[in-house]
Amino acid sequence: MKTPAELEKYFSALGAVFLTPPGALIERVRRIRALVFDWDGVFNSGVKGDGVSSTFSEADSMGTNLLRYALWRAHGKLPITVIVTGAENPSARKFAFREHFAAVYSNVLDKSEAIAAVRTAHGIDGAEIACVFDDVNDLAMAAECGLRCLVRRDASPLVQDFVAERGLCDYITAMRADRNAVREIAELLIGLLGEFDAVAASRMRFDAEYASYFSARQSVRTESLTVETRFSEALP
Repeated sequence: MKTPAELEKYFSALGAVFLTPPGALIERVRRIRALVFDWDGVFNSGVKGDGVSSTFSEADSMGTNLLRYALWRAHGKLPITVIVTGAENPSARKFAFREHFAAVYSNVLDKSEAIAAVRTAHGIDGAEIACVFDDVNDLAMAAECGLRCLVRRDASPLVQDFVAERGLCDYITAMRADRNAVREIAELLIGLLGEFDAVAASRMRFDAEYASYFSARQSVRTESLTVETRFSEALP
């Protein structure tokens, strides 16, 4: 198990920026009960075209799975995991259903509405939500969450300054979206929980504990929601 200082050294060496010290992040990570991901610019570079859908990486998929497992081990229940996207993204919906996330919210212009819906539906506080985002249209969402990770985009230094100056972010990734930034964040958070070695060893063996988690994960029924849906009525 790596210490906070060792984790800071590892990830800073990659080029990551800790806006909140790792020691303080540990307490925030321990409170997390929900994971909220933007889609374009987080799981992919956001490149689009006529008839071209966005993509995702299996390395990031494994990262989300390991992080959910680590939180399941820590709290004895699955974290609520959702994707919030401002567009209509068939790939995001496919990924959410394949991974058995709780929900995918599409065509959301004010993403803070999705955070409010998750809080209301599941009886959790904003401090219990971790948010992964990449751009200005995500900031209202990030502002409502207790732990915020910004995916680096080298073309957006002023966005990075903006979130840092206003306390809207705790961590800026070293990797860009197309270089597995989600996986980087997942490994960092698992490391801060002090769970990485145990999680990796359990998954490697596919032991009874991991099998129990996986069974619970596979039983999640994913909701696909749009802005036209009244969130508070659509979620259980």
